[in-house]
Amino acid sequence: MAHDEKKKKAIAEENKKIKQLRFCVDLTYAMIAQGDYTLDDAYLLIESLKKVALTLFPGKGETFDLIYGARFKHLIMEKYQLH
Repeated sequence: MAHDEKKKKAIAEENKKIKQLRFCVDLTYAMIAQGDYTLDDAYLLIESLKKVALTLFPGKGETFDLIYGARFKHLIMEKYQLH
């Protein structure tokens, strides 16, 4: 397999993982926002999402926290009135 072909395949795989994670993030966000979950259950959903992210992107826990932490923190504070 040529170098360019390998590179294209790696990029396609990375894009696939990004799409999977984005879908999971959006689904988790919608479930918490629209569902009738307890605060503890909402935190469990977020932790499960992070495990999925780490499966797709090992060693990127801090990156997950930087990108999605504030988004979910804001949702939790608003949904459960933790101001």
